[in-house]
Amino acid sequence: MGCGTVLLLFVGIPTIVSPAFLVSQDIAPQGPETEARVIKKRSLQNVLDQNAVEVQSVTMNCKVASRFAHNVMTSKVVNRANTSQEVLFDIELPKTAFITNFSMEIEGKIYLGEVKEKEKAKEQFQKAVSSGQTAGLVRASGRKMEKFSVSVNIAAHSDVTFMLTYEELLQRQLGQYELMIRVKPKQLLQNFEIVADIYEPQGIAFLDAYGTFVTNELLPLVEKTVTDTKAHVAFRPTVQQQRTCPTCDGTLIDGDFFIKYDVKRENDIGNIQIVNGYFVHFFAPADLPYVPKNIVFVIDISGSMYGKKIAQTREALHTILDDLHEDDHFTLILFDDEIKYWEESLVKATEENVTQAKDFVSKIIARGMTDINQAVLKAVDLLYRDTAENKLPDNSVSMIILLTDGDPTSGETSSVAIQSNVRNAIQGNMTLFCLGFGFHLQYNFLDVMAQQNNGLARRIYEDSDAVLQLTGFYSEVASPLLSEVHLNYPHNAVDRLTQHHFKQLFNGSEIVVAGQISDDDLQNFIFEVSAQGMNDIKFQGQATAEDWNTIFPEKEYIFGDFTERLWAYLSIQQLLAKRESGKVEEKANATAEALALSLRYNFVTPLTSMVVTKPQKDETPEDVMIADKLTEDERHRPNYAGIQIPQHAAHRVTSVDGDPHFIIQVADLNDTLCFNIDDVPGTIFNLVKDPLSGLVVNGQTIGDKKVDLGSKVHTYFGRFGIAHQKLNLKVEVTTQSIIVYQDRRKTLLSWSDNRIFRGPGVEFEITKERSLTVTMRDSAKFVIILHRVWKKHPYHRDYLGFYTLDSHLLSSKVHGLLGQFYHGLQFKVGELHAGKDADKLDATMRVKGQQLTVTWGWQRDFRRNVKYGEDVPCWFVHSNGSGLIDGTHHDYVVSEIFKTS
Repeated sequence: MGCGTVLLLFVGIPTIVSPAFLVSQDIAPQGPETEARVIKKRSLQNVLDQNAVEVQSVTMNCKVASRFAHNVMTSKVVNRANTSQEVLFDIELPKTAFITNFSMEIEGKIYLGEVKEKEKAKEQFQKAVSSGQTAGLVRASGRKMEKFSVSVNIAAHSDVTFMLTYEELLQRQLGQYELMIRVKPKQLLQNFEIVADIYEPQGIAFLDAYGTFVTNELLPLVEKTVTDTKAHVAFRPTVQQQRTCPTCDGTLIDGDFFIKYDVKRENDIGNIQIVNGYFVHFFAPADLPYVPKNIVFVIDISGSMYGKKIAQTREALHTILDDLHEDDHFTLILFDDEIKYWEESLVKATEENVTQAKDFVSKIIARGMTDINQAVLKAVDLLYRDTAENKLPDNSVSMIILLTDGDPTSGETSSVAIQSNVRNAIQGNMTLFCLGFGFHLQYNFLDVMAQQNNGLARRIYEDSDAVLQLTGFYSEVASPLLSEVHLNYPHNAVDRLTQHHFKQLFNGSEIVVAGQISDDDLQNFIFEVSAQGMNDIKFQGQATAEDWNTIFPEKEYIFGDFTERLWAYLSIQQLLAKRESGKVEEKANATAEALALSLRYNFVTPLTSMVVTKPQKDETPEDVMIADKLTEDERHRPNYAGIQIPQHAAHRVTSVDGDPHFIIQVADLNDTLCFNIDDVPGTIFNLVKDPLSGLVVNGQTIGDKKVDLGSKVHTYFGRFGIAHQKLNLKVEVTTQSIIVYQDRRKTLLSWSDNRIFRGPGVEFEITKERSLTVTMRDSAKFVIILHRVWKKHPYHRDYLGFYTLDSHLLSSKVHGLLGQFYHGLQFKVGELHAGKDADKLDATMRVKGQQLTVTWGWQRDFRRNVKYGEDVPCWFVHSNGSGLIDGTHHDYVVSEIFKTS
């Protein structure tokens, strides 16, 4: 990447969600009018009502004062319909930001969100769950964002104004700060604007503002005014300017809007600002000489890296090796359950050595298990040995970069033990960076281990740009300038300091320290900065409190006590890190202090939640919703149709989708198995059968529209039946409709609307043309994915996918093609060898007393991306799952959609 994305501001336009139509037998049409006609008429009314709801305005206002960003997104929606309408407010915000406020103004009354301790918020939330409608507000969205969503019912001829506020300290990466504002209105707006005001007392060195969607016609609309210390950026297109063509209703505004800048750096000691009893010190000296680095690349080549990931790793390493400085020293360690060195001592990055290393990298192949513990300890030993033997340059910086895609499966496999071993070995003498490739790993394990050793972790996404992600991360740490950086302040002058010792300072980054002035009358104090570079350096300076009106003469560029809030934000971030990576005695204190600060400053953090109470309607109780701050591991638990999966269920997901592909995730072994079932169209299979609860799930296959002579018959699931005896419930789901039978009542739900429908002990949530989530009391939760295919496709037709959540709630006697795997499975995979297909790896799997030949491959998982799906690596079991499933697949054939035999 050319720059580090530091602040991401995303604008989400409220989405109008019309009520789903449903027909019950007690209101069934009389006479010749059919249900289909009624649906058509009422759906037409829904469309008319929806068109009467207008999003009047959307504004994003950003104020940045000394790198601290305060962002307010406001939207007003008017309902001109004759009936009440449900309105959904969506906004995406950076995962590193803290929500500080949310409000809704409805019919002159303001409903405020309240930040509470997470456990207390959960109690209120659970109380509301028992009485009716509830929903979580925050879920992961992409790599760097979280989506905040709230829906509210507004009466006919009334309006609602939403306002969300969040704050973040901008971090400097690769020489610049960045705000990225995502704009996707999906409609024309009467009033749409982005306004950003930036004030930097150090002076603004440069500023650029542009958008991915900004055409030559829109470019003049980007207002940019920059003076010495201030910048103002605005973008206010009129309705006509938003149009894709003069007579079109489509909008050009669809993409990302960037603001990038840096500040002037004329003083080696950095810049200190004292405002209202708090100070902040920014330290990033310019023109320091390059410091050589000693780097050991520790690369996972276990079997799970086979295929695309190992190819991308080879390509990235080629680029990284080419970027090594000639004064650097390096080597590579490859590991699975064994260790392989390129060189058992670090060598200088000469052109000849780099060429030889690239040749070695080109021959990397994936193979066995994953022994992270041994690999990292070998790298540590190697650096210690070469240092002791004076093979490395003086004043150089030593680091280890670990790349792995899985959890430890060989040697020492305890995450806690590995972290302890590595920490005790490194002893603060070198830095460890951890790159986690994909999602089949405990990211928190890598994150904590990196923090414990003065480094950081980064998740590498299994996308086409994985090579750019890897090389981009390396660019951030490729040029160390200083090590052992100490920023010292007089104890009698300052209090409650944030972190003020840093292992390294990299080119293009910045160190930030904040604290509280202990004496309100103190006007100045002496501070000192010491560090190791090519030569030991020591700076001394004096910090002086300046008059507020002198530093910030124009009030519109600032917001409140931002220096104090910056200190609080930085303190909380560092306390949360210490809560994960600190010593035992530090963790409890860090948690308590971070919680107290979060509540005092109204920050939504991993220790707090924002409780939003929606207006009470006549027929429903008070509706309480929770906005949480997601941890990195929570962000990447499987997310089904917008539902965040609980920790205990995250790795107990079984599914069937596609042709039909069965995917079994085995939590205890951190592995995934898959198999296909081939049979004639129209066959009904039992997927789940729990005799204790009386739960049955069956699925019926459908075939392609036509099959060419000699071609394989492709089958998919086109119909599911769910029956729950204790709830007196039956649900029939097809690609055309959803029919609920309960207590002698029949209800027809439509795929064409967003809707939550409840019956006794059961809830159905429909995401329009995408998914149905069925939640049953004290039972598993099921998600059915709808796949729409082009109607004129000569072969394929619409089909369904089936995913299970909370399977642990079913009894130990549960069975079926999927159900038999709900409570785990024991197997071992080994003896990896080349398969019949030269591009695929085979292995021997021992399971249920048998030996099976399995193939490492990929299946499509549509949990996060309904349209395209994601590649899931798994061990493929051939012959309709023979040897893995109990019996044969014919044993699971039943006669009717709700039958058990």
